[in-house]
Amino acid sequence: MLDRAATATLAQTFHGLSPATMMQSFSDWAMHLALAPGKQMQLAAKAGRKYARLGDYALRSASEPTATPAIDPLPQDHRFDDPAWKQAPFNLLAQGFLLNQQWWHAATTGVAGVSRHHQDVVQFTTRQILDVFAPTNSPLTNPVLQKRIIESGGQCLIEGGKHLLEDMQRMVRGEPPVGTEAFGVGEVLATTPGKVVYRNDLIELIQYEPSTKLVRPQPVLITPAWIMKYYILDLRPENSLVRWLVGQGYTVFMVSWRNPGSEDRNLDMETYRRLGPMAALDAVCAITGASAVHGVGYCLGGTLLSIAAAAMARDGDERLASLTLLAAQTEFSEPGELGLFIDEAQLNLLENMMWTRGYLDSSQMGGAFQILRSNDLLWSRVLSTYLMGEREPMSDLMAWNADGTRMPYAMHSQYLRHLFLEDDLAEGHYKVGGRSISLSALRGPMFVVGTERDHVAPWRSVHKIHGLCGAEICFALTSGGHNAGIVSEPGHAHRSYRLLTREAGGPALDPDEWTARAPVQEGSWWTAWGAWLDEHSGAPVSPPPMGAADKGYAPLEDAPGQYVLEH
Repeated sequence: MLDRAATATLAQTFHGLSPATMMQSFSDWAMHLALAPGKQMQLAAKAGRKYARLGDYALRSASEPTATPAIDPLPQDHRFDDPAWKQAPFNLLAQGFLLNQQWWHAATTGVAGVSRHHQDVVQFTTRQILDVFAPTNSPLTNPVLQKRIIESGGQCLIEGGKHLLEDMQRMVRGEPPVGTEAFGVGEVLATTPGKVVYRNDLIELIQYEPSTKLVRPQPVLITPAWIMKYYILDLRPENSLVRWLVGQGYTVFMVSWRNPGSEDRNLDMETYRRLGPMAALDAVCAITGASAVHGVGYCLGGTLLSIAAAAMARDGDERLASLTLLAAQTEFSEPGELGLFIDEAQLNLLENMMWTRGYLDSSQMGGAFQILRSNDLLWSRVLSTYLMGEREPMSDLMAWNADGTRMPYAMHSQYLRHLFLEDDLAEGHYKVGGRSISLSALRGPMFVVGTERDHVAPWRSVHKIHGLCGAEICFALTSGGHNAGIVSEPGHAHRSYRLLTREAGGPALDPDEWTARAPVQEGSWWTAWGAWLDEHSGAPVSPPPMGAADKGYAPLEDAPGQYVLEH
């Protein structure tokens, strides 16, 4: 008890990050770098070359303002896009920062003897520190901000201060960000007509009303992640995946997870499987009379649905007509930068922090995701909102993102340890009902979606499902990130995707081979998925009833139900 309390206090002090991991990582890196004179000489020579490049650029740009820069930012780095950064002396500040950033990348990678995890932690942490001191973040070194201050007579700083004070007050009071009040759930968002037809202690099941005279005989059951509210798939009518799918002639059911509290600390992964997709599947089959259902899982919900599907295959349960996984990992050996927060020391800290309250709060998960994309989600906001005084208008996706959920102690601990850290699911060690399951048992057709700029479930990690089972897999790689890449409705500007099908029993291409063979197609992956579902569905029939009172599934209330409104 004393150890748990002490570790929990440490976790609060360091905002959920393990100081032990940091110290181990930097010690590993520093000691091995000290024992590598060749690497040291290489870094010294590299530093000399970079100073020479910066000096050469300074001389050339003095007489030629459009001189070729010494270094270009990475494709995803747009901090220096404004033409003002091409003017002296700000051009030298930007170039110096980028060269310094590049040198530190070389210094923190490729040091012989350093473990891969420690190298990644050092590299990531160093990048975060450098970003704090980027010239874009200071009024003294940012020409765009200086121009804004002059044009507004300093009013932008006053407005920015007001925004900062308002945001701090809302945070202290536990209120959502400014502007979310315009996106009421059930009023503006999550408005697709439907009924809650089943409720247990963990989920509500929503059945959506048909909008076509005939529907496919196989209904669609969607299992979203419980780290998010389900209505990311039912935002506004024009970008609702649910509404679009109903319009394609499918009977759609949605799992809406309850937001757990301290009293739910012992809910584990097996409880989520049993009371989540399995209970929902029973209800869907009873209501519709269907013998098979199209299962759809998003993010963590897709991982859980994969576990459920593997257990069903093991037990001879053939109620899944197909499996669609949206940005969902089943193999966790390379989970991307999110894996930086997963090792024994970090898990010990998180487990004890969750133990004191019984759950992990959404703000802590949100903070981790902000760190992963600090340029886009943190420093750009500080610059635009608090220094330039320009608050970004609230959008439906931003409002949804602010509507966080909690994760119970037992479930999240098992998820991080058995899936992320030990990779039990991919290695065939994960147990359901006391018996191991294997994804190799999956035989039904699969449609798997990865997103190009995914920081939560990197597409190369999602793609590894090809090596875990021999089923037919139609893999789509769409533009965008973990959320915006999935919410990619037809007609959305600047959207594209790649698509390639691996036939059942066919070879598993590695990601680079797959990319080389899959041509880019303009538009939304939704239409390709809709066509794929049609191919794996029967001829249209009359819609089933809304609920089935005689079977214990009477409609309880209108969608979106109660659980999605819990905070």
